[in-house]
Parts: sequence; C-alpha cells; structure tokens
Amino acid sequence: MIPGIGTLTQDTLWCFSQVKATIEIGTTEADIISTVEFNHTGELLATGDKGGRVVIFQREQESKNQVHRRGEYNVYSTFQSHEPEFDYLKSLEIEEKINKIRWLPQQNAAYFLLSTNDKTVKLWKVSERDKRPEGYNLKDEEGRLRDPATITTLRVPVLRPMDLMVEATPRRVFANAHTYHINSISVNSDYETYMSADDLRINLWNFEITNQSFNIVDIKPANMEELTEVITAAEFHPHHCNTFVYSSSKGTIRLCDMRASALCDRHTKFFEEPEDPSNRSFFSEIISSISDVKFSHSGRYIMTRDYLTVKVWDLNMENRPIETYQVHDYLRSKLCSLYENDCIFDKFECVWNGSDSVIMTGSYNNFFRMFDRNTKRDVTLEASRENSKPRAILKPRKVCVGGKRRKDEISVDSLDFSKKILHTAWHPSENIIAVAATNNLYIFQDKVN
Repeated sequence: MIPGIGTLTQDTLWCFSQVKATIEIGTTEADIISTVEFNHTGELLATGDKGGRVVIFQREQESKNQVHRRGEYNVYSTFQSHEPEFDYLKSLEIEEKINKIRWLPQQNAAYFLLSTNDKTVKLWKVSERDKRPEGYNLKDEEGRLRDPATITTLRVPVLRPMDLMVEATPRRVFANAHTYHINSISVNSDYETYMSADDLRINLWNFEITNQSFNIVDIKPANMEELTEVITAAEFHPHHCNTFVYSSSKGTIRLCDMRASALCDRHTKFFEEPEDPSNRSFFSEIISSISDVKFSHSGRYIMTRDYLTVKVWDLNMENRPIETYQVHDYLRSKLCSLYENDCIFDKFECVWNGSDSVIMTGSYNNFFRMFDRNTKRDVTLEASRENSKPRAILKPRKVCVGGKRRKDEISVDSLDFSKKILHTAWHPSENIIAVAATNNLYIFQDKVN
C-alpha cells in the first residue's frame, strides 16, 4: 500500500488500480472531454466537453471509510454551460466547447466554478436544495395567481422537505473582452480576481465586475505580419497575488509582476533553454511550443509541457530547466507523419501530485506517463476498456522502437494516434487521478491491500 502522497516506495510505486467501471460521457463528437479539474478538497471532479456541457462528479461519502472504495465518484450534477454562437460582425461561428474549468475555494454550502469557451467566461454556482416553500397567499399550490378578492385569511409560508435537487445557476458572464480564442483561465490567490488569456492578450477580471477588464499583457504587434509567437498558457502564482507566468509558442516562459507596472509587457524573468544546434530540424519550432504551464503547489517551481518533454524550472534559475523528462521520445522519428495528420499540434496538459514529487502527463494510444522526481523512475500506464474492471491493477506498458519485440511490449508502429490523453487531473491530497481518454473518464487510485 502506498502510504500517501510523496511517500511512494520503489516496490509499490505506480501500483494504481481502477476505482470502478469506466465512465462514458457519451458516444458523439460533442461528448469528447476537453477539460478535467478537481476542486480544492478533491470531493468534486468536473469535466467539460465539446458540446458545452459540464459534468460534476461527487466522491461517495461512505467510500472514505472503505479503503478499497475511497476513490469512487458518481455523477452529482450536469448542466449546459455554453451554447454555440455566431459572431455576425466577423462571420465566425463560436464553438460551445469548454476549454477550461477552474474551481473557486468553497466559502459556504454552495460551490463556485469558472468555465470558458473560446470567447466567454462564466461563473457558475452549484447548490443543493432539499426544501420547497408552500402556503403562499397570492398563489395556489400549482403556482397560479389567486384572485385577491377570494383571499380571506393570511397564511405564513412554510418550508417542506423534498427530494434533493442540485441546481447550477450562472452568477456572472464575462464576455466581449477577447478578440482571439481563450486558452487559459486562472483564479488569483486573493480570490477576488482571475485572468483569462488568449493568443495575444491576457486580461485581469474582478469577480464582481462583468463589463470591464484590465489588459495586463498585450503582445500583438502593430503589423500582424511581424507576429512571431503567441501566448499558449498562463497561470497565477499559488501564493503571491501579484505574480503570474505565461508561456509562448516559441518555448519560452515569462514571469511577470503586476507591482512593476499596470501593463506587464516587460517581464520580470525570462525562462528559455538554448537549443542544441545538432537537434535542429524543420519541426523544431513546432515541437518546442509549450502547451501547458503549471506552478507547483509550493510556488517554487514551474512545470511546462511541450510536444515531446516535460520540464521543471526553478524560479531562481532562468537559463535552463533543472529537470527534463522525455514523454515519448520514440516519436521523434515519426514527426513527419505526425505533421501530416496534424497530431504534432496536439496540446497535452501536465499535472503535479499533491506534494509536487510526482508529475503526470498524457501520450498516445491512451497511454499516460508518470515521473517520480525523487527516484527519477518513470512508468507508462494505459487507460483502456480492456483493463477497466474495478480494482484491476494497471500494468506498466513499454513501447518497442526497433529490433525484436517482447511479448509485453507494443511496437511504435502499432500506436493508435487517434487515442490520446490530453487532459488529466490529480487529487490535491491523495493518490487519486482522473484521466480523460476521448469521451471516457477513467479514475484510478493507488493500490490498496
């Protein structure tokens, strides 16, 4: 048994088991999962899909005391967050696809989360109701207005018990602030503001103000023909409300301090790894584009994901990463075919575990990778229906590049590039992970005896 986050031992490392049968969101294109996110306690898990829906799963309360079932989640609420729209001025369709979901810390009985598509961010309140008012004076029991002339007595309305109902209501709609597609949203540690980033700009919002935002980064050149890079991801520091980072398609990361100036076009720190000339190729610029950037929970490190690697940067060292992990280096010889089928432009995310000691990210063939920063061990696991029996132990997978293939290995030529894990999430304090494989959600927990 793995004792807890950050205490993974060599013998039991990576012994993850399926919690329950695979959760299939649906079977259509609109059902493809586009984001996964645990809330701050790990009690709720939210997914967004291409159809604009948000599905929230709640951890089973009775499973907490049963070690082998402690990671079981069931559907708590489903609602339509975004609808397809049309921009008549630009003659462009606006997809309903949910790009990101971010939870706010729980302050009362209700839950709040942000969801965004390409253009509009919405703040949702998710609350429970198990009582309903009865005994109105001006309405009958069916809700129809009564004739005031027939009212002869005054009644005091009372609350009656009813079946539990979970309601999702939009509390704020933050629109009309982005010309380009939103790729990131991040809640600030002051919990009063958040930022939204598109290809060329980053805006700062106050949760109480929907009609105005402050532009804090703008990299749009006066002449668009001079455009050389775009913003790919952005995130606030977990503890310092004035600090944030954003990554670019050139493989660079900029750390900005909002105390320095209102417009953070001038970065405070600039993280970039010099390119090895011997590895230079036609695809170098494409595969160096950063698809995700994440602060560690401690705030000391930044993790970035490009097409082939995951890198960990120390905030105090800008010239090179302190750790580099190869995710699927065996694809380096396949870049030409990956370029032709557009897979080379896939945007993989990466996540930390609760103590920042383990990193997880996705790959192809429904594989996902884990890297232990302490022991430098890594493993490839597979999320598939074949091994989705409850509490089935995940077996490590290996990819054979050339030569004789062993029985338990899979050839790099046999990988299915249509099966990809772009979105993953890790419980904030336990070894429970959520993996989105197309329209299936897999939830795994560490092995228990």
